[in-house]
Amino acid sequence: MKRFATTKTESVLPVICKKHQSLLRRKLGSSDPKLQENKITNLSISIRAMNGILIRPGETFSFWKLVGKTTTKKGYIEGLLLSQGEVRKGVGGGLCQMANLLFWLALHTPLQIEERHHHSFDPFPDDHRVLPFGSGASVFYNYIDLRLSNPTDQSFQFKLWLTDEHLKGTVLTEREWPFSYHVFEKNHAFLQENGKNYRRNEIWRSVIDKKTGNEVRQELLIRNFSEVKYELPATELAAVTQHS
Repeated sequence: MKRFATTKTESVLPVICKKHQSLLRRKLGSSDPKLQENKITNLSISIRAMNGILIRPGETFSFWKLVGKTTTKKGYIEGLLLSQGEVRKGVGGGLCQMANLLFWLALHTPLQIEERHHHSFDPFPDDHRVLPFGSGASVFYNYIDLRLSNPTDQSFQFKLWLTDEHLKGTVLTEREWPFSYHVFEKNHAFLQENGKNYRRNEIWRSVIDKKTGNEVRQELLIRNFSEVKYELPATELAAVTQHS
């Protein structure tokens, strides 16, 4: 029977595996900036549900097991949702930013991906994007989850917080892990098929032995193929190839 991670603690595990931050406000096409302010409210509520969570050996982290349904009763308000190929408004919108952060942190640990989804479309042009396209995770209550299992003999922990400008997070563990991880992109391209534009790439990971500094192996983690929902700039259109 699956054991879900449920224990949160204010104590911080001693070894940092990875830190990351993402901008709270970005230009997202013609979307209403007010929805980004609402998103910040939603993120702050979800942080209370997950900050300090321990993922012990044999346990599985589940985004929705911790956050639960995003209702107005809990204080959630309308934000941006990406659903069924469209950008919409909905209560609790914006939590994909949290899922993206958690997933990126997890890729720098030995936590195993049990469930992860990515949007089938690319809704907005890159604006201050610092991570490779398609390296995030989509969540939608209650059937599109982010789940990470711990196959090791040591615990891991997420610490999460907000500043005025950023969502910040750290993944920690109880003792030094022998490997580090470098996540990178390969084979990025814009393609055209039946009059529509698409974007593809691959997300890879190098596993590096900390003692020697040598690369142990490279792993293909994700293949992405998404319809582009925005006008491609001329520089990108010039590089578009026909895909059959």
